Amino acid sequence: MAGSNQTRVVISGIGVVSPIGIGIDAFWRNICSGKSGIDRLQTFPNGNLPSKLAAEVKDFQPEIHLYNKKFLKVMSRDIQLGVSAASDAVRNAGIKEGVVDPERFGVSFGAGHIPTTPDELVEAVKHCAEHDTFEITRWGEGVMGQITPLWMLRQLPNMPACHISIEHNAQGPNNTITSQDSSALLALSEAMRWIKRGAVDCMIVGACTSNINPVDLSRKNLIDLLSRDEDPKRACRPFDRDRDGTILGEGAAAFVVENYDHAVRRGAEIYAEVIGLGAGCDGRASSDNNHQNDTGLVRAIESAMRQANLNPGQLGHINAHGKSTKIDDQVEARAYHRLFGDDATKIPITALKSYFGHFDAGSGAVELAASILSLRHNATPATLNYETPDPLCNLNVVHGEARPLSIPTAMSVSRTAFGQSAAAILRAI
Repeated sequence: MAGSNQTRVVISGIGVVSPIGIGIDAFWRNICSGKSGIDRLQTFPNGNLPSKLAAEVKDFQPEIHLYNKKFLKVMSRDIQLGVSAASDAVRNAGIKEGVVDPERFGVSFGAGHIPTTPDELVEAVKHCAEHDTFEITRWGEGVMGQITPLWMLRQLPNMPACHISIEHNAQGPNNTITSQDSSALLALSEAMRWIKRGAVDCMIVGACTSNINPVDLSRKNLIDLLSRDEDPKRACRPFDRDRDGTILGEGAAAFVVENYDHAVRRGAEIYAEVIGLGAGCDGRASSDNNHQNDTGLVRAIESAMRQANLNPGQLGHINAHGKSTKIDDQVEARAYHRLFGDDATKIPITALKSYFGHFDAGSGAVELAASILSLRHNATPATLNYETPDPLCNLNVVHGEARPLSIPTAMSVSRTAFGQSAAAILRAI
């Protein structure tokens, strides 16, 4: 058995805050019923935005999840999502005070760009305005006093990990991964290395992102490939021939990652074992690869498969990056064909951004949660809106309804627009 002579690393707790459910029960139930979290943007007016749909987390009350509620005033939406997911994961793992040695309890968490919201700076900007111009000299002369001294703490990407460590007295290693979509899997890889070398017994791992704010939505409408479809039921269509872009969303997922022996000693419920992790980057682009190449993803999956000691026929499913843009899906499919040859058309593939859109670091974490739960429930979720196969992808995309998971392994992959890729392979235990 892979890893039998080495330290084994397992998942013993899961927390999810997503557009299709808060908590693992609601999350899995809505995936199985094919319920999409994509709808018309509600948080603020969207009339001037080309893409008017989003996947928002509804009915989110962070004070229900957090222990240290006094910190909410210095938490942005992203941070609230991430810390709440982490608190749920720790509860789910049955970790209470005294269960884990604080010095052997760490945090590795993914986050992205956390923009300020316009209302946080509006008073300061007003004091610099005169006759429809902005007087920059006034900013340093006295306007800085109009901004709360703790303003910056809401924007720093390392703050989710900081708050999580304070919340759970995790005094061990603490790090933040800011590598967009691949952040969660890279954080998991870092945690696995710490556990395997004996530096810690237990880690809180995950990632969070909220793209649902005026600054991020406006920026990404200009630079990202977002769907212009006005029907939320069909807008996000990974690997479908008629896809026209992705949909922005928000969410977080967190995991308690633990030394197997430590988990057994404390009587923990174990969801899955992490048996393979890999990472890779595309490097320098060439002129004949449609402006993107698949080298990083190929290297990441090769590394994970080698570590797990699996062949393609031993994969129960691939939880694809499936961003739902023309180029990203084609590049991903090309990587699978390079890696697996004819087996690329046989391995079941699911693409869950069709349920909750794309939100950088956070979406990779939420997808990983779905793969872990699929092992628990022996089912591969169906991809929504997959109606017309894209001949340039030619993959075995699970659609229509969930498919039984005949092999108790799953691979989750993430890839960034800059070519950083990561892959994780898990096995039921």
